[in-house]
Amino acid sequence: MTNSTTGAHLDKQNRAAALIAECQLLAQMTEEPGLTTRRYLTPPVADVHAHLRRRMEALGMTVTVDAAGNLRGLWQPAGAPSRRLVIGSHIDTVPDAGAYDGVLGVVLALQLVEEAAAISLPLAIEVIAFSEEEGVRFSVPFLGSRAVAGRFDPALLALHDSEGITLDLAIRNFGLDPAHIEQAQVSEDAFAFLEIHIEQGPVLEAENLSLGVVTAIVGQTRCELQFSGQSNHAGTTPMSLRQDALAAAAEWITAVETAARQSLTRAESEDDGRSALVATVGKLAVHPNASNVIPGAVQVSLDVRAARDSIRETAVTELLHQAQAIATRRGLKLESKRLMDHPAVPMDEQLTALLALAVEAAGHPARRMPSGAGHDAMVLGTRLPSAMLFLRSPGGISHHPDESVLEPDVEAALQASLLFLRQLTRM
Repeated sequence: MTNSTTGAHLDKQNRAAALIAECQLLAQMTEEPGLTTRRYLTPPVADVHAHLRRRMEALGMTVTVDAAGNLRGLWQPAGAPSRRLVIGSHIDTVPDAGAYDGVLGVVLALQLVEEAAAISLPLAIEVIAFSEEEGVRFSVPFLGSRAVAGRFDPALLALHDSEGITLDLAIRNFGLDPAHIEQAQVSEDAFAFLEIHIEQGPVLEAENLSLGVVTAIVGQTRCELQFSGQSNHAGTTPMSLRQDALAAAAEWITAVETAARQSLTRAESEDDGRSALVATVGKLAVHPNASNVIPGAVQVSLDVRAARDSIRETAVTELLHQAQAIATRRGLKLESKRLMDHPAVPMDEQLTALLALAVEAAGHPARRMPSGAGHDAMVLGTRLPSAMLFLRSPGGISHHPDESVLEPDVEAALQASLLFLRQLTRM
């Protein structure tokens, strides 16, 4: 190995290390000291915007913030066609999150702009840091990408957070005007969307692979249910006379897990991974939540995902039916509402093929795989031809402070993505 090659290799190592350090820096911009929690349009979002804005302006990008709070930077090289590639991911987090979910895709996108500029690549690139993807603050996800895709329902502005602040007011408090959200739609010059993201699962690590090429993003349904019974004294109320909302919810949660496990067993017997579903109850609110009081009301979430929409829709219908049957048998009232019903979204076949070629050209197997997590690409994919690149998640860990990435994987993602951009200029 020559000295010059060694130097270039070290530069690449330093580049990946710098991007990881940048993600760790952004993780400190949080609502909760010592943890990483950054909900939609809370003050730390402004801190992240300020940091990313400085990066964008240093790259010569034109920077704006749209009415949904998405930070957007446009790099338009002299003499390049007006058509643009959009690259982006989200900057909000779940409570007590890791440092890389979403944010890594944004800093990688900015590094790609820097690399493209260095080789005078004749391709306009718009980088979008989506303001909201997780659905934490207002219980509805993809608010940022919905606006960009032209799928933002004005009725969403009436949603309110746990403090009673409406979405409309949150946008105004951030210095934006919700009346202009329609103007956040992606430019007609945009021809494709690319999202780079950690896998958030164990598959790539199990196969000792750095990268994965996403073929489709599973469909997803989110519901909210409330079992309502009667609060009463825990010591004086006989078991036979109780209307315990938490006991009903617990019975139903077990039914949810059973249904998902049975679907996996069927899928394995039929050798059809697309027939499996995953179902999760991840959020409970118990009222009055006292140790010596029978719970009178319990709110629960339901998250169901599957690659086949028919499998998902049938499962949700059956699970809601079971919840009603449990409530009726126990003398309780059940209320339920669907917060999201998003069909499975395939990635664009041509772009996916190009991305797979780029991964192989970068020296890595092009492992094709579906995404079990929802991403902004599933929303943009309804508006633009879209592709998605995964990086390995060590330990399969995400949505947790132990979330991590490996420097060689970050460098691999950069190399493959830059080759992908080169291919796009020849389309």
